[in-house]
Amino acid sequence: MKNSMLIDIFKDGNMVIPIYLLKRYKDLKLEFNEFIFMMYLYNLGNNILFDPNKISSDINIDLNDVMTYIGKLTDKGFIKVDVIKNDKGLMEEVLILDDFYNKISLLTIDDINKRSDNNDSDIFDVIQKEFGRTLSTMEIEIIKAWLENNISEELIKEALKEAVFNGVSNLRYIDKILYEWGKAKIKDVKGVEALRKKRNTKQEQDTDIDIEIVDWNWFDEDE
Repeated sequence: MKNSMLIDIFKDGNMVIPIYLLKRYKDLKLEFNEFIFMMYLYNLGNNILFDPNKISSDINIDLNDVMTYIGKLTDKGFIKVDVIKNDKGLMEEVLILDDFYNKISLLTIDDINKRSDNNDSDIFDVIQKEFGRTLSTMEIEIIKAWLENNISEELIKEALKEAVFNGVSNLRYIDKILYEWGKAKIKDVKGVEALRKKRNTKQEQDTDIDIEIVDWNWFDEDE
């Protein structure tokens, strides 16, 4: 698969590649072109109708190359070619990606376990406990992005507390809190406490306003 062909694929805007997988594809023992081909299949979903001619046309590679990649990915245990009965009762060949999803899950779990071994107060585990569920691959990727941008686990936990206090259990809300704190140049718990103190002072000054319930919104805070 030539680089110019890859550029055409990206320009078309028809392929989404998770950053997490882009960074870790070598750990999956994939060559770059095999990874790109796998991402094409990944974007189509599971149980893909096996139509080599369509695949060849979609990503502009020779039919022989399509079959080569299918063979390599099958041998490496990423996909399976199977025959199933469709909704019309007809038998058809499909590409099944269940093994690929299993490999991603194992890779993600391994990442979390490694972090847990090196950090007694693992942020992933803390968030999972608060949410009462396992984090998705995308959510793990978002948390990693926070850490890579030098947002401390301490600050993330404070944002988590704020979200839970407001009855919201999703990372988008926490991300918004962290974004607003970043704009206010808040980098640690002391900064958060100073902001809370400022909030409380403002509330006391506004006691002449008849408000039955005060539902504080961090995002309305003046910079």
